Amino acid sequence: MNIINHFGRVAGWNSTKLRMLGRDVVGITELSYDDNVEIEGIKGAGQYDIGVGEGNYEAKASITLTQEERLALLDSVPFGRKLQDIDAFPIIVSYDYGGTIYKDVIRACRIKNNGVEVKQGDKSIAYKFELYTPKIDWNV
Repeated sequence: MNIINHFGRVAGWNSTKLRMLGRDVVGITELSYDDNVEIEGIKGAGQYDIGVGEGNYEAKASITLTQEERLALLDSVPFGRKLQDIDAFPIIVSYDYGGTIYKDVIRACRIKNNGVEVKQGDKSIAYKFELYTPKIDWNV
């Protein structure tokens, strides 16, 4: 059996949108988020696991923004304040896949770092911001 073009047009960067702090973000070059739960086998009599124990939940996220987006964020905080001073906010990520919109929500984000990285030959400036998030809601 030969499957040719089984999925049709697949989701990619062009089908991804990010909304934060009340507006769609266009100066974003990278987005990463994931979560995990500690899961381990519980030992008892014999050599095999007798059950499964679950531990803590952890979520992680980061965004890479252009200098223009970074400056727009700085303009939204009072003079002398840092990006890390912005109150917790959600990030809504949506994907258009075959005309259906799928949404994930990265909850209660806080910006953990701020900086600039630029070198000779760069055509634009972008920086990776690590985010704190306590929870990610998938496909809401």
